[in-house]
Amino acid sequence: MGNFNYEDPVHGHNTYITLGASNHALEERSKNDFYATPPLAVRQLLEVEKFQNNIWEPGCGMNHIVNVLEENGYTVKRSDIVNMVKDDPKFEQIDFLTTSGTWDGDIVGNPPFILATEFVNKSLDLVKDGAKVAMFLKLQFLEGKKRFERLFEDNPPIRVYVPVKRYGCTKDGIFNEKENAGSAICYCWFIWEKGYTGDPQIKWINE
Repeated sequence: MGNFNYEDPVHGHNTYITLGASNHALEERSKNDFYATPPLAVRQLLEVEKFQNNIWEPGCGMNHIVNVLEENGYTVKRSDIVNMVKDDPKFEQIDFLTTSGTWDGDIVGNPPFILATEFVNKSLDLVKDGAKVAMFLKLQFLEGKKRFERLFEDNPPIRVYVPVKRYGCTKDGIFNEKENAGSAICYCWFIWEKGYTGDPQIKWINE
C-alpha cells in the first residue's frame, strides 16, 4: 500500500504513514516506511471466508493482497493514494477516504491503524447491504471507548479470525522465510457484513 498524508490529531503536524504498512502505531514507524500484508494471511482468509467476485482493495500498495485475490479468481479494483507499482495498468490513484457513491462488491484491505476506524466506516458506507468488509488489523483494534462509540456500537464485526501463529509483516514487501517468522504484534482479520448488528464470533486460524 502507498503513503498517506494526514494531520496528526495528537501532535498537530503532518505525518506520512504507509497504507500497506497497515497497523503499526505512530511511534513505531519511520517516515515513509512500508509494512506489507503477508500473502499467507490472505490465503488463509480465503480458506475460511467467501467473497463476491468484485473486490476493492483501497490501499493496494505493492499488490500483496490483490495478487492472492486474483490468483483465486476474484476481480479486483486496486487503488491507493500513491502508485507503488508503476507498471500496473489497472491501478487507480484514489484518496479512499474522500470517495463517494456505492461499490457493488466487497472490500478487502489493510489500512493504517491510526485511520482504521475511518477506513472501516467509509467501506461500510460504500458497500451495499449484505456485502462484506474484511480488514487486516491489530487484535487491539477491539479496544477503546471512542472506537466503540464511532464504530462497534452500531457496526460490530460479524467475525474475527485470530491466527494461532502470528503473521510476520515486512518493511520491504519481500516475503520468504519472513512470512512465517511471526511478530510482536498480533494481526487478525476483522470481517463486517453490512447490516449485521449481533455479537461477533471469534475464530482461530490454526494452520
